Amino acid sequence: MRALRPGVWHWQAPHPEWRAEQYWPQEVSSYAIDDGTRLLLFDPLVVPDELLELAADREPMIVLTAPWHERDAETLVERLGAPVFAPPPDTAQDLMGKFGITAEQAGDGSPDLAWLRDRDFNRLPDGIEAFQGREHNDLVLWVEDRHAVVAGDTLADFGRGFEIPAEWLRGGVSQEEVADRLRPLLEKPVELVLPAHGAPTDRAALERALS
Repeated sequence: MRALRPGVWHWQAPHPEWRAEQYWPQEVSSYAIDDGTRLLLFDPLVVPDELLELAADREPMIVLTAPWHERDAETLVERLGAPVFAPPPDTAQDLMGKFGITAEQAGDGSPDLAWLRDRDFNRLPDGIEAFQGREHNDLVLWVEDRHAVVAGDTLADFGRGFEIPAEWLRGGVSQEEVADRLRPLLEKPVELVLPAHGAPTDRAALERALS
């Protein structure tokens, strides 16, 4: 774990579902932001002990950029009693549209966050604004008081530089379309850019990715 600035931390851990044939790196990123009252854990996986100890003196909150980034969220809810804020999981109709599968194959929709279905998990904490990324439930978040952008799978670095990965766009969705949705971020005073896939970067990288 390393401090990017006071109250903002980054760490990486191996993705539990990664396989050797996948083109994206095994190590994925998580982040924590401490505002003195709340401890926000973004897409948390294998949270360092120092942050778990800090959570005892804060109001811990788990923020997911996508429902499939639930990672260690359920365990942390049980341990910390923290609320979870996440986009909704894919419905059966979403799965049919995204992957071209049949209604029978789609079943009742994605199992992501099934353990959370009876709770409120759609409302973001104060001070965070959500932008739709490559999908309606793959978000890019603006954290106002830290001048930080937190990205799910819409913006990433797979070793080619920070970009909108074409491999993760479904048919009919272009990089330019996604960039258009995200360009209002450039009107914000962005200083930090915190992707789930790749290392923390800066405004210049965001500008290049959205150009």
